[in-house]
Amino acid sequence: MTQRKTLSHLDWLEAEAIHIMREVAGQCANPVLLFSGGKDSICMLRIAEKAFRPGKFPFPLMHIDTGHNYQEVVAFRDKRAAELGERLIVRSVEDSMKRGTVVLKHEGESRNKHQSVTLLEAIEEFGFDACIGGARRDEEKARAKERIMSFRDEFGQWDPKNQRPELWNLYNARSHKGENIRAFPISNWTEMDVWQYIEREKLELPSIYFAHTRPVVIRQGAIVPVNVPLVSGELTNLPKAGEQIIDKLVRFRTVGDISCTAPVESDADTVEKIVVETATTTITERGATRLDDQTSEASMEQRKKEGYF
Repeated sequence: MTQRKTLSHLDWLEAEAIHIMREVAGQCANPVLLFSGGKDSICMLRIAEKAFRPGKFPFPLMHIDTGHNYQEVVAFRDKRAAELGERLIVRSVEDSMKRGTVVLKHEGESRNKHQSVTLLEAIEEFGFDACIGGARRDEEKARAKERIMSFRDEFGQWDPKNQRPELWNLYNARSHKGENIRAFPISNWTEMDVWQYIEREKLELPSIYFAHTRPVVIRQGAIVPVNVPLVSGELTNLPKAGEQIIDKLVRFRTVGDISCTAPVESDADTVEKIVVETATTTITERGATRLDDQTSEASMEQRKKEGYF
């Protein structure tokens, strides 16, 4: 008798993500895979390997660097791209600031939301008609209502009230010149799925995802890292007057711009321990760690309307 193989839930999610990534490659003329060195985009690289190896990826990798990214993540980004032998494009918010297309309200303002400007400039520079990203619907409610193939107009804007239907896993990535598709192959994954996939595939990660001791302050109830070294050697996120610096055992659930990414208190120093910790947490990933999402309930949706990932 022929034995039937039962797929695990990770097998189903992986197969769906491979299908979506191949759809983008098949329907779009000039796509790009957004790779920051974070855990979601690391999973995306493994999906791309399973979708297209032994050939080269049919798209380059790209990172929009704020200039205030954790140096451990930037080093990992470069190392992983080199290991894969894939082309990595890096465009910096700091270059947009020099051109005058990004103007900070003050020196300490977070550069995170300004990545939208640099991303749109890079899309225009290279003529990309699709950007493949690692956003997930469980992260935030604006992302929960976004399609897997998310249409953006000629200004890079997302209209949540004007989205294309996606029936029976049929995806429409067609666009006119100047328009853009944002494709999210792991939309249906959860944070737990990501960590279980990392565990199953034995994927390497930047060290800051694991428990480590670092100087922090408690600011408005959040753990905020201070005196963080940049790639340039400068220190950023300096403590404010009157704040007490303490050393805490922490790890990062998500990584991004230093100014708006907070760690959580944790002693989980292995992937196995993180899986257990994730299963018991009652606070969402971004709710616990992303200070930029806490400015208002609609902050993410507003940024996406302006061209954010």
